[in-house]
Amino acid sequence: MKNIFRKEKKQFSAQHALYLKKLRRNKILVHAVRAAILVAIVGLWEMCAQTGIFDPFITSSPSRVAATIADLAEAGTLFYHIGITLMETIIGFIVAVAAGYLIAVLLWMNEHIRQIFEPYIVVLNALPKIALGPLIIIWMGTGYTAIIFMTILVSIIVCIMNMLTGFVGVDKTKQLLMRSMGANKFTMLTKLVIPASLPAFMNTLKVAVGLAWIGSIMGEYIVSRAGLGYLIVYGGQVFRLDLVMAATFILCLLAGGMYAIVAIIERLVIKKRA
Repeated sequence: MKNIFRKEKKQFSAQHALYLKKLRRNKILVHAVRAAILVAIVGLWEMCAQTGIFDPFITSSPSRVAATIADLAEAGTLFYHIGITLMETIIGFIVAVAAGYLIAVLLWMNEHIRQIFEPYIVVLNALPKIALGPLIIIWMGTGYTAIIFMTILVSIIVCIMNMLTGFVGVDKTKQLLMRSMGANKFTMLTKLVIPASLPAFMNTLKVAVGLAWIGSIMGEYIVSRAGLGYLIVYGGQVFRLDLVMAATFILCLLAGGMYAIVAIIERLVIKKRA
């Protein structure tokens, strides 16, 4: 009997090891294909620019983009512009997520207030934020405050809607059970709703990352004297497409890095809950 049990356990462990090996192999394959696609795109872009299929003045090229980034770094302005945009984006991201979460909690706590303000939230979400640019300049001036405000404005409504959807979507049966046991709204919020809506919160962070970068660059388009958005606008005005592509490339790296940090936090949180 013991031999049979050991044999089944050994067979299960071998099968589990094969399954894990297959998962690792698939993960490596996915990353390899991603890298190959990126290398192919960059290589094709460089080849077309060098052979004259594309006009490098209009489309630039990877080598010219790399040279422009090196020139900015040598001039000492690269990290200055990166720091400005990063500061605006991170502040706007944190404020938008925190304020959006708090407002969503308040709306969940009072159903009448939610019903009153929900149409206004939907309208504000549909409103093109760029249309408020002149008003933001008048209200906030032409400094970093206006750009941060634009970042918050672009991100906060989606944060509110995502978190409110997560709160409202918590199992009604569990809420009814807690209510029948005498729990008040605050107890239900802290003991049930907030823990149950953690996946919605992580999804909100992921969405807010992209919106925060959109908001900060949009704000720098409207009014800025420094930052990656400023470099893109300036490069377009003086027809320096190398500068435009270089700033765009750096922007992609920063946005991807910020999203990766959020994804790592999500994995750690899920691992801790498990």
